[in-house]
Amino acid sequence: MSNPPPLSAEERRQRLLELLASSPRPITGARLAGQLGVSRQVIVQDVAILRAAGHEIFASPRGYFLYRTTPSTRRTVVAVRHTPAQTEDELLALVDAGVEVVDVIVEHPIYGELRGMLHIASRADVAQFMEHLQATGAHLLSELTDGLHLHTLEARTPEALERAREALRARGYLLE
Repeated sequence: MSNPPPLSAEERRQRLLELLASSPRPITGARLAGQLGVSRQVIVQDVAILRAAGHEIFASPRGYFLYRTTPSTRRTVVAVRHTPAQTEDELLALVDAGVEVVDVIVEHPIYGELRGMLHIASRADVAQFMEHLQATGAHLLSELTDGLHLHTLEARTPEALERAREALRARGYLLE
């Protein structure tokens, strides 16, 4: 039995979109590469081409995903400041309040706004993020700005967003 012919670049990109659309969780580049029979670098290139074509594909430490919101999704941005050692506490407070931490944003004097996609919505996500941070030895974006950063938060209810603000306020992290 012979293998099916390889997909054309256009077919592969369409299949990549289908895989991302059907997954409730991010998918790593390595896994996408394996499923599509190409290298991870081809996936990186395909994602760049799809983004340029207007598809909202985001990369997080856990993999690629398509951005989806529902009409009931509420969103806000909070300004916070804390030390790197307080990162886990901040993230746990937010997910325990019932929100998803969409991203982290800092202002850089040369590059302007720098944004890192997080999409952290559970204690398991926080644990995975912290493990990845420790394993890689990477630095937090907030270290560029003496702990000052923004987070975009999403929730299903305005009450969850207010609980998140209160949790940050109680810890002294929220800037108002």
